[in-house]
Amino acid sequence: MALRTCGKTLASASLRQHHPKGVIYGASSRAVSWWSGVEMGPPDAILGVSEAFKKDTNPNKMNLGVGAYRDDSGKPCVLPSVRKAEDIIRSKNLDKEYLGITGLPDFNKAAATLALGEDSAVIKDKRNITIQGISGTGSLRIGFAFLAKFFPGVKDVWLPKPTWGNHVPLVKHCGMEVKQYRYYDPNTCGFDFAGAIEDISKIPERSIILLHACAHNPTGVDPRPEQWRELCNVIKSRNLLPYFDMAYQGFASGDIDKDAAAMRMFVEEGHNIALSQSFAKNMGLYGERVGAFTFICESEEEAKRVESQLKIIIRPMYSNPPLSGPRIASTILKTPELRSQWLTEVKGMADRIIDMRQQLVDNLKKEGSTRNWQHITDQIGMFCFTGLTPEQVAKITKDHSVYLTKDGRISVAGISSKNNAYLAHAIHDVTK
Repeated sequence: MALRTCGKTLASASLRQHHPKGVIYGASSRAVSWWSGVEMGPPDAILGVSEAFKKDTNPNKMNLGVGAYRDDSGKPCVLPSVRKAEDIIRSKNLDKEYLGITGLPDFNKAAATLALGEDSAVIKDKRNITIQGISGTGSLRIGFAFLAKFFPGVKDVWLPKPTWGNHVPLVKHCGMEVKQYRYYDPNTCGFDFAGAIEDISKIPERSIILLHACAHNPTGVDPRPEQWRELCNVIKSRNLLPYFDMAYQGFASGDIDKDAAAMRMFVEEGHNIALSQSFAKNMGLYGERVGAFTFICESEEEAKRVESQLKIIIRPMYSNPPLSGPRIASTILKTPELRSQWLTEVKGMADRIIDMRQQLVDNLKKEGSTRNWQHITDQIGMFCFTGLTPEQVAKITKDHSVYLTKDGRISVAGISSKNNAYLAHAIHDVTK
């Protein structure tokens, strides 16, 4: 009742205008808009695909634009291990108090161990500082903000070409410059190893280079182990800071250690890396926004100093991170039974993606396609660069209601055993 009375009083007060002879109700004119000079921003490419898909009435339509896992029925999936973790948390009747600036300590420790390994010398020596971030995007933002302020070298960030669409604005919003090195070869739909090595070997010393730890987004193209080693050597010789973006650990191959192998090799070879992690894909915690950011430092003392400055950066940015998601993730990672179950589940998701790739290649052969589609199975993770041209993308959407981005990228998670053959038919139709 008090709130309603207060609301009425405020509403009445907002209509009053003071006049020498008393109070006049109602404004005679409206103030000039502050935002008349704001231009309409361009639509998001992925959301645009989804909107067009929703309007399509074709019963066979396919949305291959959204980067979120779907089961073989095309439905969003909440992992059973996540449900069990939620039950455990609920049974404890925990409070909802603010977390500290750096997040949930148990989660930070578990995230670092998942990334760096159970026997990590870095963790044992306390040379890492790992803090909670708001999924992958938020974790990257923290890292770039710190580098923009404190990195003592050249404040250019070298990104693979192409890279995840959010990397560029994240770097630019922090006031640093974006450069790119060759990565994807459109002629082979594979890794341009020679081009990457040539470009990286010319990057000015003491610069920052961003690397996708596994399941490169958007191409699905990863270097082979021996290529990773050569990249590691060249990056070390140029004295570059490697910043790993790891959004798919476990989700790429189904093996958490295999997916982290390249990043761990850099650490073992003496690189003091930066690392952003996301738990959206591998735990299906998309809307919970669970992530972590790590710096590996020279010493425990240096790590403490870095942590103090990370706190200062985060405090005015969002003060402290969310609570529910990291509780779920840390419960899974700390509970042996749940961890084992989760490892089986994440392998199941990865295996389904791999199976859809193989089925698509097989179905293209059945359609009579004589093109080499090996790149579909060579690539890994949620996304696949099909090699379709913008013209072919437009045609497959118009003629078959298959929706994807103009660069030919598809989310393999949107393919099921029910629509795989239909997709193969559509691809063959526009590429024959």
